[in-house]
Amino acid sequence: MGAQSHTLGCAGLLFTSSRRQPCHVSPPGAEAGDMAALARSVLVTGSSRGIGLELVRQLAASPRPPQHIFATCRDPKGPRGKALQELATQHSSIKLVQLAILHFAFSLADTVNLPSIQRAMQAVGYHLKDQGLNLLINNAGISSHATLCSLDSQEMLNVFVTNVVGPLQVVKEFLPLLEQAAKAGKEGLSCSRAAVINISSKLGSIGLCLHVPEAPMYPYRASKVRCQGRSWRCCPRHGAHGGEGAHGSPPAPATHPLPGSPRQKHKDWDSSRQD
Repeated sequence: MGAQSHTLGCAGLLFTSSRRQPCHVSPPGAEAGDMAALARSVLVTGSSRGIGLELVRQLAASPRPPQHIFATCRDPKGPRGKALQELATQHSSIKLVQLAILHFAFSLADTVNLPSIQRAMQAVGYHLKDQGLNLLINNAGISSHATLCSLDSQEMLNVFVTNVVGPLQVVKEFLPLLEQAAKAGKEGLSCSRAAVINISSKLGSIGLCLHVPEAPMYPYRASKVRCQGRSWRCCPRHGAHGGEGAHGSPPAPATHPLPGSPRQKHKDWDSSRQD
């Protein structure tokens, strides 16, 4: 892991993906298996496809996989979770957990689905007993292709609730399990104790987003700027427990679009993440 702030360090994850090919994920200078060997338990949100699904696949297939891999998504038993279901039949370490970050009303995000997040935390805690959760990967997210001219305030709020408020609420609800693992782990900061990784985007970088053709995505860009800021400044009072955080940025957006948005209707666009 890299530099550290109060509780939260900053480490990059290298993602390679294309709009028509599966995503592949590996930490810089190491294989995904190295991260898997450090963490006894890992939870990945938005794991039914795209980056989340590939993270779960590589963690489960590593030489020393985590004992528990909690793969969460809105409907793990539904048709969108088919690939995840098949993966779970091949690896006993994978546990499917329903976690819907949002309530939806009239096809638009309404508010954070706190009961769903809390039920997921209880289900994970039941499996882990008193050992706690080592690694939480906030991957779930949605996008908006809105430009300055087409920007709608409700759409802006929907993206912020999903990409900023939702993941922060997930961290808050799972914090007792993360603290439990941190107290029981070794000295130093790493995912062998407790860590949070927030999946971000190049579009959250003021400098890098200028080189991305999809840059006029005002709600998404703004939400990812806030996501990266949250990775550095989240919960400084928990530093004594040895927690660590990071954000990883894919080279291109790989996020599920809002229902009815122009991007969702575009057949060539890769909508590879969901909540």
